Amino acid sequence: MIATVTLNPAIDHLVTLSGFREGQLNRADEAYVFPGGKGVNVSIILSRLGMATEAFGFLAGDTGKAYEAMLCRYGVSCQFVWLDHGFTRINTKITAGQETEINGNGPVIGKEDIDRLAAELGSLKPGDYLVLSGNVPKGLAGAYTYLVEKLRPSGLHIAADTTGKELMRLLSCHPFLIKPNLKELEELCGMSVRRAEDLEECIRRLRRAGAENILVSMGKEGAVLFTADGQVFYAEGIRGAVGNTVGAGDSMLAGFLAGWAAEQSWQKALETGAAAGTATAFAFGLAERDGIEAVRPSVTVRDCTFGFPGLTEA
Repeated sequence: MIATVTLNPAIDHLVTLSGFREGQLNRADEAYVFPGGKGVNVSIILSRLGMATEAFGFLAGDTGKAYEAMLCRYGVSCQFVWLDHGFTRINTKITAGQETEINGNGPVIGKEDIDRLAAELGSLKPGDYLVLSGNVPKGLAGAYTYLVEKLRPSGLHIAADTTGKELMRLLSCHPFLIKPNLKELEELCGMSVRRAEDLEECIRRLRRAGAENILVSMGKEGAVLFTADGQVFYAEGIRGAVGNTVGAGDSMLAGFLAGWAAEQSWQKALETGAAAGTATAFAFGLAERDGIEAVRPSVTVRDCTFGFPGLTEA
């Protein structure tokens, strides 16, 4: 089982217009709604890859009911904690020559609510994977670390895809996997990453802080995995028409965990992760299984333990 946590999910409302006139009536050319949230994205891709997954987090109000119904239609099992106040937020993205985003505020979540979530997560079994993904809502600093400490000793494998102080706090819990992108890596380590040597220095720093396996997504340059036992595997970038980068990192994480859980092979895990991330980047919305499998033959994974060539001088 691979469980995911999304503390502040949102209904994503995408609207396209040929032109936008401020202060006047505008009619959409097309409109779409999706269940949004990094952890939920991971669960959707896992479900499409045939993996057992459960989505956890918080929902509230009528929008929360609509959100849960959408997840059911996606075939994703969920076990959300329901709040008795507020409502699940709606994020609106308007595309009219350029993109404008309006993100809603989610319901206020208190410590007692986090404790309720921890109790729900107590249903997980030793050996299960728990994905902690996305930013932590205002007022909940340290929530991920608190959850992990409440669950100890549980035998869970923790995978983290968050940033900044939240991730640095989590490293003390020795997560099985973290997945920063290059920009996030630079922010974590307080240094520019322009060469392979810079990347390797960042990895050393994160290891000293408690990280085990580190998967770095690098956009068009591919992805590189540094394992706890000193191995390095590099998935080369795949060229193509990028239609959507939203959810690509979540898809990579989901594919990686699906590949690892199925075969316990770093190469296969990185191959599946790279295929899923690329397929979503080339699609509208999250990739379907057929799209992921179509990309897989183009993925090249190399063992670079004795020399990683994935970055060049800027």
